[in-house]
Amino acid sequence: MFVHPQFDPIALSLGPVAVRWYGLMYVVAFVAYITLGKLRVRQGLGQGIEAKDVDDMLIFGVLGVILGGRLGYVLFYKPGHYLEHPAEILQVWSGGMSFHGGFVGVMLAVALFCRMRKRRWLATMDFIAPLVPLGLAAGRLGNFINGELPGRTTTLPWGMWFPQHDATQVARHPSQLYQFALEGLALFAILWLYSSKPRPMGAVSGAFLVGYGFFRFIAEFARQPDDFLGLLRFGLSMGQWLSLPMILAGIAMMAWAYRRK
Repeated sequence: MFVHPQFDPIALSLGPVAVRWYGLMYVVAFVAYITLGKLRVRQGLGQGIEAKDVDDMLIFGVLGVILGGRLGYVLFYKPGHYLEHPAEILQVWSGGMSFHGGFVGVMLAVALFCRMRKRRWLATMDFIAPLVPLGLAAGRLGNFINGELPGRTTTLPWGMWFPQHDATQVARHPSQLYQFALEGLALFAILWLYSSKPRPMGAVSGAFLVGYGFFRFIAEFARQPDDFLGLLRFGLSMGQWLSLPMILAGIAMMAWAYRRK
């Protein structure tokens, strides 16, 4: 059994300012988006997006991630709690973000951007989709560094004890690394290659929905469900139930895109 290294959550201190690893992962995600986005534009794969649009969309995207991620967590995971304590909804620093909520938030934020800039929303989403997975990978790496969101117990030889989570030695799946590899690196490779050639509008977005939904659904079998929720109907977690509509919507979108073509 491996033991989690218990990294110091503070990457570096600059006087009174403490820079945390998880914050650095957000910076890595934003830099990856900007770098890859401008590379796509130079390659002629901008879908009508210009280099300056890449910078501006980041601001909209950040707002969508934060607002959507927080509201998604409130509505999907703890609606009863926040109904009784509405003031805590704004306490983002206390933790509690949902990818699926953040995803909806980004879609709405991009829709607003496209309306203001007179861009095609679906074509813009096709442009953004391959830029997202490396940011997801950075986020999961941040989870692992902090020792948060560990997996279910296991007897496999690569099981890991997370002292931050278990006082006694318990081997758990390092599910953060599974998600880092699947939702991050593997999904990035698939989407980057798939989108490197012209595809009908909506196909790349559909591929993202199918790929993320599938990889998240698989990884959830190793991830420890939230204590306050546990497993839901049919033994599936909330993350799996939220991923199933993504997979179905992605399949339908790809079928529509190619039929429309």
